[in-house]
Amino acid sequence: MSARRLWLARHAQPLVAPGTCYGALDLPADAAATAESARRLAAALPHGLAVRHSSLQRCELLALALQGLRPDLTLQADARLAEMDFGAWEGRPWDAMARADIDAWTAAFATHRPGGGEALERMLARVGAALRDAQSRTHGGRDVLWITHAGVARCVQWLLQAAPGAALRADAWPTAAPAFGAWTVWDLE
Repeated sequence: MSARRLWLARHAQPLVAPGTCYGALDLPADAAATAESARRLAAALPHGLAVRHSSLQRCELLALALQGLRPDLTLQADARLAEMDFGAWEGRPWDAMARADIDAWTAAFATHRPGGGEALERMLARVGAALRDAQSRTHGGRDVLWITHAGVARCVQWLLQAAPGAALRADAWPTAAPAFGAWTVWDLE
């Protein structure tokens, strides 16, 4: 029996100006890019896996496009797969943020709430809970697909690869994530 896997697919390019902070901001994604991402993903995925997606529309659009190509897939929204909430920073250009505010975030990377939004430790807790569900046999022993965001992909990488008790610091945080419309695969067992 092969190991069960977690497929992490990132939404297509959102319709937002480059350089804009848009974690929890509910933006649509480019329709043509979403359709192309769904086509490629539909061809790559195994049959009958469990599909969970962020409730933000850029992920839901990809999930629905994928289901249109793969009716064997049943979708379920999961709020734990949402991107980080950047509070008052949402919708603002990153280069408009005060340097002192960015520095405060990186100095207390785990606990600071950027823009008054969500602390990374809280995001890690919710993604960790979703990951434990995926690792359990609650999905009938099947592979699991998450249609989600770069921040969630980085959380999964941290949770699966960081040494136990490792300090959560900005300079140790994973920077790699799937490109828009791409995916990565992790073993669950």
